[in-house]
Amino acid sequence: MDIATERRDGVLSVLVSGRIDGSNAAAFEEAAKAAMEDSDRAVVMDLEKLSYISSAGLRVLLMIAKSLSGRGAKLVLCSLSDQIREVVEISGFDKIIPVRASRADALASLDA
Repeated sequence: MDIATERRDGVLSVLVSGRIDGSNAAAFEEAAKAAMEDSDRAVVMDLEKLSYISSAGLRVLLMIAKSLSGRGAKLVLCSLSDQIREVVEISGFDKIIPVRASRADALASLDA
């Protein structure tokens, strides 16, 4: 699992690649939270290069969403592969965390 970050106009974009499972979910959470700043109004989690996510990884996404919501910020997921989208939909996470087709769509949804 690797993450790359980019910040623009108070929005942190996090590109996640590889796998998130029980063996690295804690490291993923730590890296994502370390990249976030209190001034971020939103985090866009770009999952285009994510090949697998386990329940431990989903839990981290939920914890990040709750943490951001607690301070008035948002989490948006984008660019999900069909496999990752299916996991997110079956788990019902798409009802909790907004999912957009692309990073551009995710960024545009924050300005709407």
